[in-house]
Amino acid sequence: MTRTAENLTMSSGEFAHLGEGTVAYLRKVSSDDLRGRFPGLGEIAPGMELWALFAANGQPILLSDARDRALAGALENDLTTVAIH
Repeated sequence: MTRTAENLTMSSGEFAHLGEGTVAYLRKVSSDDLRGRFPGLGEIAPGMELWALFAANGQPILLSDARDRALAGALENDLTTVAIH
């Protein structure tokens, strides 16, 4: 679809794939909130603050106890990161 100044709308399908494979978001999370986001996650201590990297579509990519390691994981996968507050 060609974009013009008059036609700046996106379909829901286009929006769903925006940033796919190129953008990821970094978010500080509590270990208490990870069960639903990281399927198959093993036993983890409650109350820990961790860094999670998610694909633009919300799929989990990695989990780390250090922000710089999560960012390094994004760089290794050629992903541009954005922070979610």
